[in-house]
Amino acid sequence: MGLLDGFKIRSAIKMQQNGDVEGAKQAYEELWVAGIYRPIYILPYSVLLLREGTPESYAKAKTILAKVQRSPELDAEGRPQLLMNYAVADWKLGNHEKAIKLLEASHRENVCGLTYQTLGFLYVEQGDLEKALPYNEEALEYDDEDSVCLDNMGQLYYRLLNDKEKAKPYFDKAHEIKPSQIDTLWFLSRYDLEKGDTKAALEKLQTAAEGRFSPLNYVTLEQVEAEIARLQKDA
Repeated sequence: MGLLDGFKIRSAIKMQQNGDVEGAKQAYEELWVAGIYRPIYILPYSVLLLREGTPESYAKAKTILAKVQRSPELDAEGRPQLLMNYAVADWKLGNHEKAIKLLEASHRENVCGLTYQTLGFLYVEQGDLEKALPYNEEALEYDDEDSVCLDNMGQLYYRLLNDKEKAKPYFDKAHEIKPSQIDTLWFLSRYDLEKGDTKAALEKLQTAAEGRFSPLNYVTLEQVEAEIARLQKDA
């Protein structure tokens, strides 16, 4: 890879960091078409494709990630990220068992917070309480201040066990650690509504609507915006 290619990669990554999603995507695609396959840009490019949220973008994410899965440049931090992104693409394409098995293999290979976050959530999404409960408990033993893992445990109790009382402390702690976490704000707004505090619920939902949604959010931006509109109409 020449100096010019390195400059193009750094420029594309900077565009993405500065919020120029379309510019970054175009630059990444030019690198891809030119036959430059490097994890340093493939990983952030795959994130853009996952956030695009179409079957075509998920399939493209799998294609580009597969190209660098054996790259010597893929370090101990990059490999779990690659496997997670690939698994998320598979999950969104409906290949749920394949996604789960990939993340389970990644966990056996390298225990890390990223895998705990993702696999813990997918076990809940799958409704697999037998796996979800011990795995999410293990995740919090690994890091009891991981806001995503705390939210996963809250969702487990709220969604799978229908135990809102036990779920609440996990959501509260997750919110304390990361006040902008979208799913946590959504579930905490449910408690506000149960208490009749529409104002507090709206504040949380409006904060959530300003966040950066991902394919692994429980709620979508459209759902949050629709709920805001409903509550404002009824207020």
